[in-house]
Amino acid sequence: MVVAQEPLIMTFTAKDDTDVTLRPVQKSDAYDIITSVASIIKEGTYIQKERPRTLNEEHQFIEEMKANDNMYIVVEVNGAARGIARVVRGELEMKKHTGLFRTWLHEDAQGKGIGKKVMEYTFEWCRMHNLHKLCLTVFASNEIAITLYKKYGFVIEGTQKEQAYLNGQYDDELFMAYFFNDQKT
Repeated sequence: MVVAQEPLIMTFTAKDDTDVTLRPVQKSDAYDIITSVASIIKEGTYIQKERPRTLNEEHQFIEEMKANDNMYIVVEVNGAARGIARVVRGELEMKKHTGLFRTWLHEDAQGKGIGKKVMEYTFEWCRMHNLHKLCLTVFASNEIAITLYKKYGFVIEGTQKEQAYLNGQYDDELFMAYFFNDQKT
């Protein structure tokens, strides 16, 4: 018998006194999500996406994430979705203890301490779902993200040299991981 858990919701005030809510995504967030991600894709440096999903594709993605018991949250800033975070759990039984983390914040939601709260939310969700290892990839030139991940206990597991071509230069992609049994965070 599977016992349903209450949805994890976190509300807080950002550094600029903005009200922020981290909560499971709903289909009604789809338009805000694809609109917000479009500006990040246009800037194009650190997101591994070339186009936003269509509204229908986003609706389907939301349903798939829920059906597979994955984490997919929205960063709601003043009532609008201005970022997301997700953890896709390993599909094979032998990898169910792992999750792949992805996140992005719209530029007007950056630099306000929201990323730290997203990490706290993500760790709590992973603990609630008994994950042992949380993985992510990040470009080596994204020093702000790497610093945040290291601060939260992520370690570099490997490097893919010159894996991406960003702004006229090759960039390495780092594989990072957090092990829940080894950390206190």
